[in-house]
Amino acid sequence: MTVTPAASQHPDTQARSISVLLFSDDRSVRDQVRLGVGDRPADDVVVERWHECATAPAVEAAVDEGGYDVLILDGEAQPYGGMGLARQLKSEVFDCPPIVVLTGRPVDGWLATWSLADAAVPRPLDPEKLADTVAHLARR
Repeated sequence: MTVTPAASQHPDTQARSISVLLFSDDRSVRDQVRLGVGDRPADDVVVERWHECATAPAVEAAVDEGGYDVLILDGEAQPYGGMGLARQLKSEVFDCPPIVVLTGRPVDGWLATWSLADAAVPRPLDPEKLADTVAHLARR
């Protein structure tokens, strides 16, 4: 028996379409985040576009161009981590989109606070927590 997801049966024309910028130097982290958040992190939020960056300069250039509703930055990226990048973006970009920082451990939440990020998701990455966090920030 095949079950059709409820979203496919009754498309929600009121869903908010968002564009997400995802930064990590590690492709497996980017894959894990995209799969965890999915195309529909909540009934009222649809990810229309993902833009992936592997370097901090690529993130800076993309954010300068604009058009992103949520930024997801890997705090463990090397050589320039997402926490420092978050702080820089929040300090330098007028009306910076909300930022989710992926931390190395749950106890690193204080570093995410220092980074001025709007939210933090610790490793190991929980797909439900990722999706809920992205949806929450997209609604702001």
